Amino acid sequence: MFETALILFFPFLMAYAAASDLVSMTISNRISLVLMAVFVLFAWLIGMNLTDFAWHWAMFALVLFGGFALFAAGVIGGGDAKLAACAGLWLGWENALSYFTLSAVIGGVLTILIIKIRATPLPDRVQRIGWVARLYRADEGIPYGIALGFAAILVYPNTVWMEHVFELAHRL
Repeated sequence: MFETALILFFPFLMAYAAASDLVSMTISNRISLVLMAVFVLFAWLIGMNLTDFAWHWAMFALVLFGGFALFAAGVIGGGDAKLAACAGLWLGWENALSYFTLSAVIGGVLTILIIKIRATPLPDRVQRIGWVARLYRADEGIPYGIALGFAAILVYPNTVWMEHVFELAHRL
């Protein structure tokens, strides 16, 4: 049961955050708070040592600080900054480079795609769908939570969490 939670919890919340950003252009603070709380619980359940635990939180703090600097400069949204910090918390230092590289590549492709979509007229009946109209408006920005969530899901199999699942499976 715990192994199933390790496999599904983080990817599910990252996918939920991405979908939320797509349809509402917001990422709830609750998602970040749940990710932080469950990180503590899961770290305790897998027996993560205090040094590793502290390093994960150091990654969180560094990404949050950088994210808020980007938010203050108007480059990203506040929800994106918090979601990226939570992803850094879960993925750790050993996966940070691949995560942020993938996030940048996926985010670049997403941005180009949305700009192309915004350059073509949408039928009136499609524009009446609230989230599509919001996504279509240039002043709404880019729902970068999609890139952050998708990249996190791609990197997650390389984490300490999945190593724990693989060790448990190997013992069976």
